[in-house]
Amino acid sequence: MRTIEAKEITALVRELCMKANYVLPESIRQSYVDGEKNEQSPLGKTIFGKMIENCDIACKNSVPICQDCGMAIVFVEVGQDVHITGGLLEDAVNEGVRQGYVDGYLRLSVVRDPLLDRSNTNDNTPAILYTRVVAGDEIHVTVEPKGFGSENMSALKMFTPAAKPEDIIDFVVEACDKAGSNPCPPIVIGVGLGGTADKACYLAKRALMRPVGQFNENPGYAEMEKKIIERVNALGIGPQGLGGTVTALMCAIDTYPTHIAGLPCAVNIGCHVTRRIAEQRASVKRLFFASVKLRGFFAPVPSFFSRISIAFFPPVC
Repeated sequence: MRTIEAKEITALVRELCMKANYVLPESIRQSYVDGEKNEQSPLGKTIFGKMIENCDIACKNSVPICQDCGMAIVFVEVGQDVHITGGLLEDAVNEGVRQGYVDGYLRLSVVRDPLLDRSNTNDNTPAILYTRVVAGDEIHVTVEPKGFGSENMSALKMFTPAAKPEDIIDFVVEACDKAGSNPCPPIVIGVGLGGTADKACYLAKRALMRPVGQFNENPGYAEMEKKIIERVNALGIGPQGLGGTVTALMCAIDTYPTHIAGLPCAVNIGCHVTRRIAEQRASVKRLFFASVKLRGFFAPVPSFFSRISIAFFPPVC
């Protein structure tokens, strides 16, 4: 059993909120480079060039990539052999979000109530927190800031079991067509299939964290992803909705078993700065020394008192 203090989680979430808004994932930036080469529209090529310049300036100067710094979506995987002390996990995460957004000069965009009291909370809390208990003695934290120009374009349809892959593809492409320029294309398309209505929406959101260029391990779903990208690009919406041949950077489908009577399908669209910290793993470890007997003498060796693994990506600027 390893012990982790809540304040350590707060410190990590604080840092991740800022880095997620300052530094674009490398696979997203590379998709801009590829998009600039493949885009047929001269204006579209220029836009891709400006997008590359924008993300490099943000990284170099530690300023937000986009003015909409999003609502903080936080995924936490907690090892079942971890004991958190000094506070509740949810409180630790929200305190980290508060510190990260306030100290990082990130736009504060969360309101107290969705309908009756839309006053700003002034610290971008509460976060949307998803937790999962896993094997081991680590905590994995992933922060995905989600802007609402793209979030507002989400779609959900409860298909019957008679639906075919073509029906799913048509629905996803229709959702992207209706979205038009609203999600600030080129877009990343997350698709959740299976489970229940809420599970499908979760899967679609989680799918956005997959690196660009990485397709589903199931060949059938990988083929669907490629067809969706091809058809969405054929819509001609283009970079920033000003026309062109590159509208979608990628499509990621995540699935889960479902009921015999249903087939839920959710679409969650990410904008061209789909921010996430999920490409590499880095560990923050606190050490203490224990004495062990080796060949007749005592020697100090490091023993890990606590370990927190955070999803982190290297700067690309």
